Amino acid sequence: MIRLEFSVAAALYLSIVTGIFLVYWVFFERPSVSGGDSSADKYVWQCPICTYCYIDSRHSAISVCPRCGSYNKKQDSIPQKEVKK
Repeated sequence: MIRLEFSVAAALYLSIVTGIFLVYWVFFERPSVSGGDSSADKYVWQCPICTYCYIDSRHSAISVCPRCGSYNKKQDSIPQKEVKK
């Protein structure tokens, strides 16, 4: 019979389980996270008046902001706020 201390067995078990989760994450989850432009990006709008970001999948050119009620034209990308140093 193989003699194995409890601490070694626990470390071996935790490393195997962690390795399985890591392999699962690398092969199945990571490509979906880092995969460029999403088809959902075209539904994201940002109001230039109140700077509220919202999702509107019904309109493609002009949308109404749910917060302030202003009409918005679709921009190519949502401008990011600059960080002041």
